[in-house]
Amino acid sequence: MTTYAALLRGINVGGNKKVPMAELRTLLQGLGYGGVATYLQSGNAVFTSDHGDEQSLAAEVGQAIEKRFGFTVDVLVRDHAYLKAVREACPFPAAELEAKQLHVTYFSGPVDAERFASLDQPAFLPEEFRLGDRALYLYAPDGLGRSKLGETLARPRLLKGIVATSRNWNTVVKLEELTGA
Repeated sequence: MTTYAALLRGINVGGNKKVPMAELRTLLQGLGYGGVATYLQSGNAVFTSDHGDEQSLAAEVGQAIEKRFGFTVDVLVRDHAYLKAVREACPFPAAELEAKQLHVTYFSGPVDAERFASLDQPAFLPEEFRLGDRALYLYAPDGLGRSKLGETLARPRLLKGIVATSRNWNTVVKLEELTGA
């Protein structure tokens, strides 16, 4: 059995795309997954499965959500090894920062620096970002809600053709811990 985290994008935000966590747990159990748990209300679930891979599991969860709730939700599924590698590869001093200052955006596939080449990164200082393996690390000293760089990085033209969903550092750490238990 492999333990995975499902990262749902854009649910339970501003009253849109409501997915109660109890119903999400029931839905995942109905798909035959074990050890199902959710974390927060923002679309984080942990489960075990002995079939499929990240991509097929994400598709299965997304289809089940659409069937149950009547709307589409982008879903990324990542295993414990990947989540641990993302945490360990953080290019910023995570232990010295507040969780609201550090975020990881998970991508559905590889992203190269060329995608962000048009950004004038020095114009956003002290905010910074670094790319990782299917991830982007964002340091925003005043938090994501006030981040001009975060807002710019979320523009559809930069994310064209790729699913992206962000988590603050506390959630990054917690999901790695929950999938490793």
